[in-house]
Amino acid sequence: MTAEVAVMGSGAWGTAMAKVIADLGHHVVLWSRREALADAINQDRENGEYLPGWRLPESLVATADPVFAVAEANTVLLATPAQSLRTNLESWGGAIKPGTLLLSLAKGLERGTKLRMTEVVEEVLGRPTGEIAVLSGPNLALEVAAGQPSGAAIACSDESAALALQRLCSGPNFRVYTNDDVVGVELAGVVKNVIALACGIASGFGYGQNTLAVLITRGLAEITRLGVAMGAKASTFSGLAGVGDLVATCTSPLSRNRAFGVRLGLGEAAKAATGGPHGVVEGYASCGAVRELAADHGVEMPITEAVYQVCHEGAAVREAVESLMGRKIGAE
Repeated sequence: MTAEVAVMGSGAWGTAMAKVIADLGHHVVLWSRREALADAINQDRENGEYLPGWRLPESLVATADPVFAVAEANTVLLATPAQSLRTNLESWGGAIKPGTLLLSLAKGLERGTKLRMTEVVEEVLGRPTGEIAVLSGPNLALEVAAGQPSGAAIACSDESAALALQRLCSGPNFRVYTNDDVVGVELAGVVKNVIALACGIASGFGYGQNTLAVLITRGLAEITRLGVAMGAKASTFSGLAGVGDLVATCTSPLSRNRAFGVRLGLGEAAKAATGGPHGVVEGYASCGAVRELAADHGVEMPITEAVYQVCHEGAAVREAVESLMGRKIGAE
């Protein structure tokens, strides 16, 4: 039996997930905020702007009408940038049918509120937490669209909902695992972007593999400390949503966050670097909120602090590195 699925957001990741699900035989409506892009997708059978070169199946239809997109859907994937999710939900979220499963694909914290995306959905739509899930993992959009073997975790407080979403999204080359740790899976997807910025900055500045290994390892420690302080399971950060996503995002040239960091490390100003390839750099947008969460929970996150100083306070890369290396040493 095919499912009616709406994917709200036609960026690279939203389009890749729409393709995965449509390739499995489901009917998918992909919403774009721009009518010209929706028309081009329907005509060319590819998203030439965000995911060029990958043909989209006939069972996928694009639209610029959000109400039409969600009207018949029994599952809605939320793939808009984190900072615009609230505005979007306030605009068209009321058209989503009661009982529809909602799956967040965004990896960011809302600035100002410091809310995770599942919390934003719950607050705006008033839906029970058992209908709201998050997907995260080492999911570089171009590789997933190409059908390269990949995996992800879907976390939801309701096991039956997580299993339903697992069945919907799992395919021959996209292996999905379920998890009940929504906080851990979601938070890992947020903070890894900040650590990836640090790795990009270090690479752009000329540092080598030893430095990257230290940043990834100590970055994982930062993510885990904050997650546990917020009620997540430590074991979550050893899985796909934790170390898996962290390694992919920190090392791949396909990672927008890493690429943005490289430009900062090469000496570009943060405002200039935001004019890079298509897509939102969630680590840049969310690092301030992550820093505030760390302060709220009394958690030390020196790498996050250094990234924030470089991105938003104008600190020089060398100063940030010297600050990190000059910290008091202790037991690992």
